[in-house]
Amino acid sequence: MTIAFPTPDEAVLARRKEIIEGLARLVASEALIVSEDERRAFETDGLTAYRQIPLAVVLPSTTQEVSAVMKFCHEHGVKVVPRGAGTSLCGGAIPQPDAIVLGVAKMNRVLDINFEGRTARVQSGITNLGISQAVAHEGFFYAPDPSSQLACTIAGNIAMNSGGAHCLKYGVTTNNLLGVTMVMLDGTVVEIGGEHLDSSGYDLLGLVCGSEGQLGVVTEAVVRILRAAEGARPALFGFERAEDAGACVAAIIGAGIIPVALEYMDKPAIQICEAFAHAGYPLDVEAMLIVELEGSDQEIDDMLRRIVAIAEPFRPKTMKVSQSEAESAAIWKGRKSAFGATGRVADYICMDGTIPTGQLPYVLKRIDEIVRSYGLGVANVFHAGDGNLHPLVMFNTNVPGEMEKAEKAGEDILRLCVEVGGCLTGEHGVGIEKRDLMTCQFNEADLAQQMRVRGVFDPRWLLNPAKVFPLEGRLAA
Repeated sequence: MTIAFPTPDEAVLARRKEIIEGLARLVASEALIVSEDERRAFETDGLTAYRQIPLAVVLPSTTQEVSAVMKFCHEHGVKVVPRGAGTSLCGGAIPQPDAIVLGVAKMNRVLDINFEGRTARVQSGITNLGISQAVAHEGFFYAPDPSSQLACTIAGNIAMNSGGAHCLKYGVTTNNLLGVTMVMLDGTVVEIGGEHLDSSGYDLLGLVCGSEGQLGVVTEAVVRILRAAEGARPALFGFERAEDAGACVAAIIGAGIIPVALEYMDKPAIQICEAFAHAGYPLDVEAMLIVELEGSDQEIDDMLRRIVAIAEPFRPKTMKVSQSEAESAAIWKGRKSAFGATGRVADYICMDGTIPTGQLPYVLKRIDEIVRSYGLGVANVFHAGDGNLHPLVMFNTNVPGEMEKAEKAGEDILRLCVEVGGCLTGEHGVGIEKRDLMTCQFNEADLAQQMRVRGVFDPRWLLNPAKVFPLEGRLAA
């Protein structure tokens, strides 16, 4: 393993039986997982290259149970790793041997819907897509739509400030989150924000969103729901050169046009996704853009004419507009299936860096050069409109050393993102994957200030302690 974990606390391991007995008094028997075989189901998340079996797993059903568990762990010095659905691609929910996993999967109900006020209060274990399904009958939806939306939970979305294809227009989780109920390390339950559109005082909600489970455990959330547009239509643009596709993205955004989605796929990604979804993607191009427009038919036609005019100087080889709901669904099925479809043909590491859109042509060229220098392949599929890259660095885990090469290539790509004025993560979070690269983006004073803020909530580093900040140079408790 190339990513280090803290040395487990032997004193806590020695008290495992006592800790489990204490937890058993707080939750129902079916909510406490202690056998090794059952704990093994929680040993990793979407970053499957790294695995550690937790001390125990607790699956509470209410905020009160979460509070009791947190208070117990605080009093007994037990580390807690919060977990939603375990779809994190950065290792954000990977446990430690001396930590319990506290999962919110059982807390998956819609508590209240206010269509007039355009809000919904939900438990944090509900899936992302579950919110849209709960309000669709009244013509509403929840905007953030990560590719894992069928499985990922709002808890994880809040932890990582997740985005998705349609967030170019509607924003990421922080732009659609109005309030949370959060359990602090000592068991105290706090309400931050609420159904109102803005809160006075410090922006604590902005601090919580994206904090990766290091400040508290979110058990409920108030989210913004939006009225669905009159109509939506995706279009495909195929280019003979990746650089032309990247330049076209920059030109569209530079012209002040904000489609509801603007996605990029290169030739390997196109071929992989088309073989899986049969979406009608052009196979004779080097790069493709999916541009989705919404509004009335007249609005969509007008916007499409403007985008076609912008694209023409970049010599698109293919231009195709969806002609039916079925065709639109197929186009998005291909894009949403990209990660799973790639897994059919290769092992891969999915990176997550963000860059200024004007740097896309240069960065795409450098990504290809970086990956080729390690003798590996790459499939690029990402949210081009906001510069959120997701290069899939492909390797064969059965070939010794290839995974390590893929990790090094990924690190070089993330360094490149920072070098051109971007950042290490757009929506996947830091977790363990980017933890040791934090010094590439932040200097010692920056990191120290962030750790001081974290320390206000968790001075003993008991909440998700192996994540985000490099192990070396951490501030003492």
